[in-house]
Amino acid sequence: MEHPAFKIYNYRWVILVVFMLVAALNQLIWITFAPVTDAAAAYYHVSQLDIGLLSMSFMIAFLVFSIPASWVIDTYGFRVAVGIGAALTGIFGLMRGIVATNFTLVMIAQIGTAVGQPFILNALTKVAARWFPIEERATASGLGSLAMYLGILAGLALTPDLTLTAGFSNMLLYYGVGALVVGVLFILFAREHPATPPGPPELEERALMFDGMKQVLRNGNFLLLMLIFFIGLGVFNSVTTWIEDIISPRGFTATQAGTAGGLMIVGGIIGALILPTMSDKYRKRVPFILIGLAGTIPGLLGITFAHTAGLLYTSCFALGFFLLSCGPIGFQYGAEIARPTPEGTSNGLLLLMGQISGIAFIFGMDMFRTSSGSMTPSLIVMVALVFLSLFLAMRLRESKLVESAGSAAGETSGVSEA
Repeated sequence: MEHPAFKIYNYRWVILVVFMLVAALNQLIWITFAPVTDAAAAYYHVSQLDIGLLSMSFMIAFLVFSIPASWVIDTYGFRVAVGIGAALTGIFGLMRGIVATNFTLVMIAQIGTAVGQPFILNALTKVAARWFPIEERATASGLGSLAMYLGILAGLALTPDLTLTAGFSNMLLYYGVGALVVGVLFILFAREHPATPPGPPELEERALMFDGMKQVLRNGNFLLLMLIFFIGLGVFNSVTTWIEDIISPRGFTATQAGTAGGLMIVGGIIGALILPTMSDKYRKRVPFILIGLAGTIPGLLGITFAHTAGLLYTSCFALGFFLLSCGPIGFQYGAEIARPTPEGTSNGLLLLMGQISGIAFIFGMDMFRTSSGSMTPSLIVMVALVFLSLFLAMRLRESKLVESAGSAAGETSGVSEA
């Protein structure tokens, strides 16, 4: 039986770009205070832990709002959901700049932007599914993840200089205005559906959210994937949070810690461009998840034991390249093996695992640091956990959807691009 003709629209790139802008600004606002923790604590006359809570609020809010956000995505579509996230990011981001001298009000505004995060991040695979053919969806997810990494990198790179040159209030105001502008752009240019679907209609059938959640939690492959995300995102969140404390006992400076953290994100940006694209090209998901996890191990070992700047920087780049490029492939793989569970639900469950483990790993590393301040024992445990995740990934079965869709695409003559 032949598939009916369907089109792939060039406007899909406009949709992806405006989504990427919103995701980038949301992540920039999340990371704002991380590179200026000491200066922010002095400015507001609060403790470093209080400043850390500004970033931690995003993880805590995600635990509360992830499932409601996924329900909105799967019930009303990504345009409504991401529009809510973009509005919260823009409005509260701007508020943060206006009330910048009052720490309590800044915290309230930060929580407002944090509530918007799951409405944006959980929609990543839904955007790809709505507008992109199956053989481009890992690439689209990779570019969406790339935007998040770029937002983090921009926050790490720009915030210290802007704080010195413009002051805290103006720095926060600039970010708020930027968030509001990209939110408006998303609302103006985003469309929920193309005029015709990007692939065979049977690939787009989805269950209701709660029915889909029941199904996916009985899916052995998806449960393994959730454990892999629990470990992988937990490692990334905790290492990026504690990077200065991890390496300072070995004599590295705060400047070197900033460079190491930046290289981790740069590695993730490059990896998110390469591995998801290769996954789409070869129509395979599991081998590239395995490559990502295997490459993460030497990177994490280097961060654990490096005593020279060269080895530290190389290790951070490798960790970012392999671990962060796993994310978009894993999200797309999860959406495919969970079908007919909606994309917002599968994506949200995977991210939720990472937020839970991130909080647990961050506090665990702090609790188990040695009397000299070293976090090496915790890092060794995390290396063992990544080995475990690699073993779990070896048990994953390849996505039949991407393989069958690739075969169908090769046999279908009615596909065109408009």
